[in-house]
Amino acid sequence: MTLNKDLIRNVAIIAHVDHGKTTLVDGLLKQSHTFRDNQAEMNQTLIMDSMDQEHERGITITAKQTCVYYDGYKINIIDTPGHADFSGEVERTLNMADGVLLIVDAQEGPMPQTKFVLKKALELNLKPVVIINKIDKPAARINEVLSEVESLFLELATDESQLFYPVYYAIAREGKAGKTTDLDDDLHVIFESIINDIPAPSVDSDSESAQLLVAALAADNYLGKYCIGKIFRGKLKKGQSITILPANQKGKIDRLFSYRGLSKEEVQEAIAGDIVAITGVSEANIGDTIATGDNPEALPTIELEAPTLSIYIGPNTSPLKGREGEFTTSRQIAERLERELETNIALKIQPDGLGYKVSGRGELHLSVLIETMRREGYELEVGRPEVVYREIDGQKCEPMEDLTIEVAPEFVGAVSQELGIRKAELKSQEITTSGTTRFVYEISTAALIGLRNNLLTATKGTVIMSSISSGYRPVEGKYRPERNGALVSFEDGTSTAYALDTAQARGVLYIPPGVSVYRGMIVGLSNKKDDLDINVCREKQLTNMRTHASDGAIQLTPYTQLSLEQCLDFLLDDELLEVTPKSLRLRKRQLDPTKRKRENRA
Repeated sequence: MTLNKDLIRNVAIIAHVDHGKTTLVDGLLKQSHTFRDNQAEMNQTLIMDSMDQEHERGITITAKQTCVYYDGYKINIIDTPGHADFSGEVERTLNMADGVLLIVDAQEGPMPQTKFVLKKALELNLKPVVIINKIDKPAARINEVLSEVESLFLELATDESQLFYPVYYAIAREGKAGKTTDLDDDLHVIFESIINDIPAPSVDSDSESAQLLVAALAADNYLGKYCIGKIFRGKLKKGQSITILPANQKGKIDRLFSYRGLSKEEVQEAIAGDIVAITGVSEANIGDTIATGDNPEALPTIELEAPTLSIYIGPNTSPLKGREGEFTTSRQIAERLERELETNIALKIQPDGLGYKVSGRGELHLSVLIETMRREGYELEVGRPEVVYREIDGQKCEPMEDLTIEVAPEFVGAVSQELGIRKAELKSQEITTSGTTRFVYEISTAALIGLRNNLLTATKGTVIMSSISSGYRPVEGKYRPERNGALVSFEDGTSTAYALDTAQARGVLYIPPGVSVYRGMIVGLSNKKDDLDINVCREKQLTNMRTHASDGAIQLTPYTQLSLEQCLDFLLDDELLEVTPKSLRLRKRQLDPTKRKRENRA
């Protein structure tokens, strides 16, 4: 069968984090016979999550393209992230879709990111199909969730036609779906919905000149850079001369690829409406148009929301620099950040002293970048996350967020106290059908820094929280985090159990015995408000005395090992985080204790 645009469906799968997007894609891939029965993928879950951090964190970080064939139709599927920090990935990839599958958890209902992704989809006039997933949950509240979805559409719809949408029910984990809660044993109703409810691409297939909007980039060591996007007009052919707009650079398509399952297959020609990958056009970036013909025209560029948080990233300047990393210089870090800009378009980078001010969508967005660079062998030093302010009508304004928190009843007081300290404004509070309490707060982005770790501690790891940008408002007073002082080493050397035994009475230790420390390195959190300089390298003096008491084994309290996010939350303005492939070390900007005290008094 010859492929034409009427046999193509481009669909993005959108939802709040952990509502089952990637799991549903697993089922669509397996049930469309994309893999042979003996292929390893048939026994895998979260097939589309290819990054190590995606598996470790249990979230989708980057949008992925795949393709399945069903009943003669070619279905291009875009799996998008569900976390608000990666909304830049959602914004750019929705440009390739003609419709969306909106997945909603049958227990949680529409959450903050559900609202964000649906708003973007409706603004682009994409046809929505609603899937109520996880209907087998004991606390599922299907009718209430349907009502909440209706209210969300009423709030966000830009056209009356968007209020009419099909609804399906599913247990994606088991590969089941149905038009009612009495599910079929497979996902055929979802395939039928994609074919019948999602429109064919609205493109000009008869034009002599072609247009493709670059929405994603990829690379491999064999063919280099791939430009991925949807063809909006005409046909593209292997070896064809093209123009990259708006830069007006000339080039030629080296190879042309279509998608099938998780792999790309080379084709000689691709038609309007299809999603393809092109090599040989390495100068093109996300948002550019690849066009053919004598009078090439550019498509509208992809509009993105502004960053809300920034962080300093520079070369490591600690006494231990260069010992654990492969890439340590400012130039190497700059080159790596420039490469990141090619694919991570929600980032902004500016020179800042020896290093760079990197701005992004949130703490997770920035920490994923830092962790990725760390795993690639980079040594860095990182400053405290700071809010990106904007001037609106002559006033300095700060970003605000709608924060949704769900906790068990016994932790309501702890949550209310923590949010009160951070001057958050309570918008609503309700008891869910599962017995938990759900809060919705408006809170400044500055006050959100470090909140997750504090609440995880206060609720014994049971809190569920998510946030989404809600605009800007004038700064009423800069939020200053409250924290006890740091335990700071005033000696270079190796930590000893003897010294740590004395130090642990002064606070919580962040290092074990036998690690390298230096003057100015933070080794723990003090019990008091002020910083305390201590010696963690002191060794026990040898004497001729032998007593039962003096020879007793030292019993150290297990030290607290902080994650990357916890380290970033810990930082104050006069502190830095040393990041190497092997270690995370907190330190003072000014290592010399005498100079540090003089600066603090000034």
